[in-house]
Amino acid sequence: MQATNLSTKISTPTYQFSWFDWFCLWYPPAWLILFNRHWQHYKPDPNGWKWFEYGLFLLPGGFYLALLTRWLRLKLQWVLIRCGLLQPPLIINSASEEPDPVYQQAFRDEILTPIVKRYFRAELHQADQLPNAAPVIITINHAGMCFPWDCVCLGLLLSEQRDWFIQPLAHPIFFDHPWLKWWLPTGWTQVLGGVRAEQESFEAAIAERVVLLYAPEGWRGLTKGWQQRYRLARFDSSFVRSSVRDRIPILPVVCIGSESLHPFAVNVKWLARWFKMPMFPLSPLIPIFALFPSMGIWAMRVRLQYHHSAALVSLGGDPNAAGTPRQTVLHRLARELRSRLQVTINHLRNEN
Repeated sequence: MQATNLSTKISTPTYQFSWFDWFCLWYPPAWLILFNRHWQHYKPDPNGWKWFEYGLFLLPGGFYLALLTRWLRLKLQWVLIRCGLLQPPLIINSASEEPDPVYQQAFRDEILTPIVKRYFRAELHQADQLPNAAPVIITINHAGMCFPWDCVCLGLLLSEQRDWFIQPLAHPIFFDHPWLKWWLPTGWTQVLGGVRAEQESFEAAIAERVVLLYAPEGWRGLTKGWQQRYRLARFDSSFVRSSVRDRIPILPVVCIGSESLHPFAVNVKWLARWFKMPMFPLSPLIPIFALFPSMGIWAMRVRLQYHHSAALVSLGGDPNAAGTPRQTVLHRLARELRSRLQVTINHLRNEN
């Protein structure tokens, strides 16, 4: 896929990681500032967060005041525009619905690299044995009860080894949920290459022959909680269907360490339904999150270790062999792959 906004990188000076950014990296409530400051550098948005609101993020309960301040500011702006007393703000380089490989590379190099290398200390084993050709579906076990840092870190490590524009499959919450629309810039997930975890979007991405990063456990993996952290949840079979139909190989990757991104957490399902969210974690960290909601994208400092098999898994063939119903075969193939990865996880745990 081609970059949608090449002028962004050409006309805008490179974002310099300053002392304040280092402070934000090591002060958990400030991670949200990092993401928004970088976006505003390349894609100025007058409707986004302002510097004085960033300052409120750093104070206990300050995020709620910052949220109120921003809401009042935008409401007043809307009234003045409707009354003809103010011209609509000019938004330069506004976000589109298309992925932007140029901005993805800038975000990866200037923001994600310090987080992944200095904070999560992520490491990809057997990196020299990665396949060279795309397309490929990269699967990963999913855990942590928090922002999907296990997938984000793997995307960066893979892109460092191969010239791939990696597109992660993301839950619709990252595109549509009103809370995340206030936390993160509008269009942030799309611009960074996120693909909606819906059948139509998934099939369209497969048709583009991209490198797709996919967690077959979905939200079942993310919400399985501390007690089940090393046990793989049921795999969806949609990626198996696409692999078989389009003859796209699968590269299974196992992550060790993601289970401790939000330790001792359990999912309170009735609260998740009440807040219209796929999960509501409850842990000793929740009182801190209540005081600093901007920590929603933060996670504990862990060492993320990624392991993959040098051999790609090819599921090409006839899924209706021997008269077996198609869906039955797809589920069987998904179960077999899940069993193989569970054995790998158990083996790696014993080694550590």
